[in-house]
Amino acid sequence: MAGGSEAKVEGPRKTVPLPSILTPYNVSGRPGLAVSPKPTAANLRRFAETPVARRAINVVKDKIASMDWQIRVRRGYREADVPDAQARMNALRAALEEPNDSDSFRTLWEQVIEDVLVGGFGSVEMKATGDENRPFELYAVDGAAIHVDARWQAGVDTPRYGFYTGMPGAEAVTPLRDDELMYIRLNPRTHTPFGLGRLEVAFDTVNQFLSANRYAGRLASNSVVQYALWLDEATPEQHDRLIRWWQDEIEGTGRVPVLSCEKKPEVLKFAGGTDADLRIQWQEFLVTMIANAFELPPMMLGLTSEVNRSTAGELADEAFQSAVVPVAKLLAEHITRDLFAKKLGWREFEFSFNDLDERDESKEVAMQIQLLQAGVLSVAEVRAMRGLPPVEEVGSEADDR
Repeated sequence: MAGGSEAKVEGPRKTVPLPSILTPYNVSGRPGLAVSPKPTAANLRRFAETPVARRAINVVKDKIASMDWQIRVRRGYREADVPDAQARMNALRAALEEPNDSDSFRTLWEQVIEDVLVGGFGSVEMKATGDENRPFELYAVDGAAIHVDARWQAGVDTPRYGFYTGMPGAEAVTPLRDDELMYIRLNPRTHTPFGLGRLEVAFDTVNQFLSANRYAGRLASNSVVQYALWLDEATPEQHDRLIRWWQDEIEGTGRVPVLSCEKKPEVLKFAGGTDADLRIQWQEFLVTMIANAFELPPMMLGLTSEVNRSTAGELADEAFQSAVVPVAKLLAEHITRDLFAKKLGWREFEFSFNDLDERDESKEVAMQIQLLQAGVLSVAEVRAMRGLPPVEEVGSEADDR
């Protein structure tokens, strides 16, 4: 477009990161730290403790946190050309297995994945240690307390995030640079600096389900009476005497009430008196909508209707591919880009989960054997895919023993 002339850098970007209706505001009073808050975090976390939402969150969170993972040389680099490749990969793995003095890999990332699914705001503070054997430390941060500077631009040494401390005055917000905080957004969009969590999508549906479940519980325990007695041509004295007699002699005693009057009382029913009054089908529909918000089949949330042995396996695979794999890859990309590349400057390495491509171990082994026999892959490449050390190192370790 420039007619063959050399491209020139003409300063910062010309477009605005967010529309003017979401103009950031400055909470801390410090220049260069314009922040926008993440709303409704308390309600989201309260809904995350309900049974259906907790089941949907745990299906994704527990699977990712318990996956096997590895540190490997990034595509485009050769291990032979990277100085101290194996030693640095061992240091990265040791630091990830023990990210700080109180957390393990699973306990740290379970907290982060929880925030990602609830509100789309998973946050991790990254701290460089300068130790070759443990180059960094990681700390989980409350994502709802993070404010985002919408005017931040790459290459400018200004804070990108602010941590709301709850302290008054100038200490209300602690500024954080881009290389100090890993901020994981689920479903990023252009009109807001925040992500969209899956529980946010299901927020109204969870609220409706709780209301319907609460009503059905009261109805099943008979605290909501669905019928009434109609006495024709009864005087107020007779009406009050019948109420006192029923409460004192009949109610709660199990006795058979005997009535003698000119006209028998008529029972007025307000409902059908069947399970349809509990709105079970409506509750099942709401559970299905919650499952859709979490990109899970309804079977994973306990709805087993129209599920048989032939379809259960396909639904489980669909749940893994649609709900687990995208979040796991998002987490791996952030670890690679934010932690390895930005914080440490080690762009030669990447983080990868070993169980994302194929869930069936027998199918994966059969496929790797076929690729080995066809000469497409070598033994070293297959061992690297499975997170195993090279054959030479295994032999040297055996010789040392």
